[in-house]
Amino acid sequence: MPKVAKTFTLKWDQIQPSQLYVSREKLSQVLRDFDRQRPESLEPIPVRKLGKQVIFVDGHTRALAAFLRRFSEVSVYWEDEELDWELYKICVGWCKKDGIHTIADLKDRIVDQKDYETLWIKRCENAQQELEAKRKQRTL
Repeated sequence: MPKVAKTFTLKWDQIQPSQLYVSREKLSQVLRDFDRQRPESLEPIPVRKLGKQVIFVDGHTRALAAFLRRFSEVSVYWEDEELDWELYKICVGWCKKDGIHTIADLKDRIVDQKDYETLWIKRCENAQQELEAKRKQRTL
């Protein structure tokens, strides 16, 4: 039987994004789905503590959609999967450097899919490759 994560709610200012951009196309689709369903049907979003701060692990587009629909808080759960937390630290650092402190800060960072792939996906892939190279160097 699969483990069911316990959900709880947090206000927007309690969660640090770990993503710099949101795809316009994906956001449009999420908003359309959101508007067709009851708002309560929004899937909980995974979060994790990174140091003393709670961060979004995933679900930035859904979170932004809920924010744009005037939700004051969002349903979340603690992510327990093993992810590359070193990469998340880098991404959160980028966000803080660029003034992204809450999901509201992403409302002005909605870009076309092609730009999203270049500005965000490619940047993450490059950071991941650099991390892997550094990790290899550490083991030598």
